[in-house]
Amino acid sequence: MAVTAVHHQFAPDPLPQLVETLLRELGEDPSRGGLIETPERVARSLRFLTEGYDMDPHEAVADALFEQEYDEMVLVREVPFFSLCEHHVLPFFGAAHVAYMPKGRVVGLSKIPRLVDVFAHRLQLQERMTRQIAEALDEVTEAKGVAVVVEARHLCMEMRGVEKIGGQTVTSCMLGCFRSDARTRAEFLDLIRSRT
Repeated sequence: MAVTAVHHQFAPDPLPQLVETLLRELGEDPSRGGLIETPERVARSLRFLTEGYDMDPHEAVADALFEQEYDEMVLVREVPFFSLCEHHVLPFFGAAHVAYMPKGRVVGLSKIPRLVDVFAHRLQLQERMTRQIAEALDEVTEAKGVAVVVEARHLCMEMRGVEKIGGQTVTSCMLGCFRSDARTRAEFLDLIRSRT
């Protein structure tokens, strides 16, 4: 029986055409000099800013889990991030503080910023992103507890609506011993406040 080769045709990315339509709807001429390549640039930018949908949080850290008898807090402070709010598709950005209490396993420190990016690179709510980071780290490490605090500025508040510049939104998620033990929680909060 003859085997017929199948050639897959990949459809072109529909985003540039959608951006071109959007520019026209806004009253612009996509063929003018400054906008000729804008639809492709915006499409590439949006694909990058939402690449977290294609990222698995387990894969982001799985190859960097190490057996280690260490039972004190591990804190990665001020992990910078940027994201897009799902309500207006405008940026919000800031820093995440991520801590966990190991239970026989530690995770490579560079993997914590990667885990933050898995969830930041999606259309997001800050509250949901904070919980997603905490729950994913808890699930992967099986730690005694996980704590995440996220501080961010939202351009949807600064550029439209109330138009107030510079306000910060702070969200937190405490799991395990960070929720049940006031001393552990207080130590974490003291450590993220004591910036030098």
